[in-house]
Amino acid sequence: MKPILLLPALVLTLATTTSCNTLHTAVANNGGTIYSPNQNSVPSTLEMISGLKQALEQGTNKSVSQLSSANGFFGNAAIKLLLPPEAQKAESALRKLGFNKLCDDAILSLNRAAEDAAGKAAPIFVSAIKQLTVQDVTNILLGGQKDAATNFFKRTTTTQLTEQFKPVINKSLSNVGATKYYGALVTQYNKIPLVFNKLNPNLDDYVTQKAIDGLFYRIAQEELNIRTNFSSRSTPLLQKVFGYVQKKTS
Repeated sequence: MKPILLLPALVLTLATTTSCNTLHTAVANNGGTIYSPNQNSVPSTLEMISGLKQALEQGTNKSVSQLSSANGFFGNAAIKLLLPPEAQKAESALRKLGFNKLCDDAILSLNRAAEDAAGKAAPIFVSAIKQLTVQDVTNILLGGQKDAATNFFKRTTTTQLTEQFKPVINKSLSNVGATKYYGALVTQYNKIPLVFNKLNPNLDDYVTQKAIDGLFYRIAQEELNIRTNFSSRSTPLLQKVFGYVQKKTS
């Protein structure tokens, strides 16, 4: 009798295996994306993983593309780079002395350097997305934090971004004239009589940090948009996963 009793279990096992293989094949054939005709059903674990990865790719690609274009930083008041805090007193003094163009050129060049560096971020985000665990997915989607994905990126990419951005920033500052303009501004200010707190013309650390801060700011905006705005969910998978997440976390 034992072979007969084992048969239903064997059939069930084979059916389950075939179903899983079919699901994995479907994922592979769709570039890692699973499409479900029923957008109101509860997404599977694989759909949640694929949906989050798709959302992260969409959000980071859009952010990097926008920030690395002309005026990506300079044209956005929320993240536009100003002179370092210690140089803003110098800026005020120089503007009073008629050096407005010098100050304007220095500020523009800082933003151009940040825009130049932003384009280097994409591969770093791709690498971080590939390392997502099931627990990461659960925490990001269902943890109740609207910026959980952004915080994940901050935790996993800041060191790499800093390492990658710094040499690019250094080169960009020179290429776009920031070193020249800011150096001229510092030199001019340091010549003013009775100025005792001389400025340091080194900008690398400051611009690198501001560029990274601006990048995370834009990613947080994209994350919030996908979480709360149906029209930002550009695929059926995103609609299904984030529709479910919105119901569970609202």
